[in-house]
Amino acid sequence: MVIVITDDQGYGEMSIHGNPVLKTPHLDELAEQSTQFSDFHTSPMCAPTRGSLITGMDPAKNGCVNVSSGRANLRKELTTIADIFSNNGYETGIFGKWHLGGADRYHPLKRGFDEFYGFRGGARNYWPYQEPPKDPLRKWERNFKQFIEPEGYLTDVIANEAVKSIERNKDNPFFLFVSFNAPHTPMHFLEDDLPDKDIRLTDKRRQLYAMMKSMDRACGQILEKLEKLGLTENTLIVFTNDNGGAWINDSNNRPLSGVKFTHLEGGIRVPFLLKYGNQFKASTTFDYPISTFDLLPTFTEIAGLSEEGMEHIDGVSLIPFLNGKNNFRPHKTLYWKNDAQAAIRDGDWKLIRMPDRPALLFNIAKDPYEKKDLAKRYPKKVEKLYKQLFTWETTLKRSLWVTRREIIQMGIEAFDKYR
Repeated sequence: MVIVITDDQGYGEMSIHGNPVLKTPHLDELAEQSTQFSDFHTSPMCAPTRGSLITGMDPAKNGCVNVSSGRANLRKELTTIADIFSNNGYETGIFGKWHLGGADRYHPLKRGFDEFYGFRGGARNYWPYQEPPKDPLRKWERNFKQFIEPEGYLTDVIANEAVKSIERNKDNPFFLFVSFNAPHTPMHFLEDDLPDKDIRLTDKRRQLYAMMKSMDRACGQILEKLEKLGLTENTLIVFTNDNGGAWINDSNNRPLSGVKFTHLEGGIRVPFLLKYGNQFKASTTFDYPISTFDLLPTFTEIAGLSEEGMEHIDGVSLIPFLNGKNNFRPHKTLYWKNDAQAAIRDGDWKLIRMPDRPALLFNIAKDPYEKKDLAKRYPKKVEKLYKQLFTWETTLKRSLWVTRREIIQMGIEAFDKYR
């Protein structure tokens, strides 16, 4: 099983989502062989999403929301997807960004992974540091405390290591988490990947183009290795992103409104592709809303593994929805929270609550791009969803919420600028 996740990638930064300039041929090919999920949701921040993915737990509950301090810590008592697979004979590895706890007690090797090649924090240079970085969480590490800078461009380094792991474990069951930091800032790129000069883009968009091109090529390298080893038909492959594209790297989330840190669709709806040999019909689309916490139960069901001791799971397996046994919504209601910012999606209705301003109400089925606020037209719907959201919030542990004002303000400013 292979999960590939990118970092701060815009919803509109793929050919399959209509981008006429940025070409992603390897991901396009994967999409043609996959189920595409048109309404897949994450947290508006990276660490809560990653924590949700490996615990099957709502992003607001797993302990990783305090990214403002750079110390997002996945709760120690939670069983992870790596724990489950490792305990059942799978080789488990993570390559690239961790960002689920920088202290030794939160290290990947203590959360079920057998192998780690990456960095503990949220961002770092794509080229080797000539001097040790001031932030120790940016240091590159093999397994536990074997710190040595990688050779080459980081996106290529991550892909090469993932390919080596696949080769080593070709005769054994494996679970690999390929965690690219591309196209997160800093804007480091390979000159050969820059677009032709006749393509009219801003300098930053040209750099993003190059970073996406190298990331797509890296994904192709992994997919090609699986194919050459004859593993494709028996390997579940997932491709997704950790949150909506960020303004700081000039990401494009069109046609969606919003960016990273906001609860508009552009902040929480991301690409999601799932392929499992020929088990599910290729080139199809799943349109019901789902979330990152659905991945763990989906993976364990495919592997035939028990979820005993996983009472904290908020997700459901997607398998009966993909094989046609279920034809209803996996979730009637989804929630998001970042301290005073919060949102609820109940059926097709979505309410966004922000501090110091009226709530917004959208009908996502009729207005997926959130252009028309219906709050004044449907005050009773606002009241109902507001109460429903508050009731859910009372179930959360206060200590898990983000409390730093700058994160709240960042989300407000992003909301105002990119809605």
